[in-house]
Amino acid sequence: MKPALTTISLFPLILVWVWSWAIASEGVDGIRVSLKSEDLVIVQAGEKIYQTHCASCHGVYLEGQPDWRTRDASGLLPAPPHDATGHTWHHADDLLFEITKYGAAVIIGDKNYKTNMPVYKDILSDQDIIAVLSFIKNSWPEEQRVWQEEVTATANGEAPEPTYKSPILDKLFK
Repeated sequence: MKPALTTISLFPLILVWVWSWAIASEGVDGIRVSLKSEDLVIVQAGEKIYQTHCASCHGVYLEGQPDWRTRDASGLLPAPPHDATGHTWHHADDLLFEITKYGAAVIIGDKNYKTNMPVYKDILSDQDIIAVLSFIKNSWPEEQRVWQEEVTATANGEAPEPTYKSPILDKLFK
């Protein structure tokens, strides 16, 4: 017998979703960034920057490190994939930019949060960060890009007509 899916068991998922939406809508720097995943010149530049600065951890093909959801012996999470198998596409453009530029510790408001991911604000320009993230976004299948665009629109205060259907959330909000 399968355990029943309850609102209590969905609470962590809902909390993360609300937190992600709230952080992305306000941002930490007050500047809203949009990625340029349809601009192939920017995407190609982003691929070169990615290979130089990101591929050693996140993989040449965006595949991430093995067991990326399990903390290592030092308590750190391995680099996640940025392809469709990861969670990058779950986040709005501006949130992805701010995580990359300022680091997760600043975004979540926990100065003690530890990660192997460098803070790129003094390493890459804003345009370089946008190019890298545009390259990553361009690599996703259409379904993930459409879903991520809806997340971005929602975070920007635009209420899109949802095209991604979640049976779990549909049941929860009926």
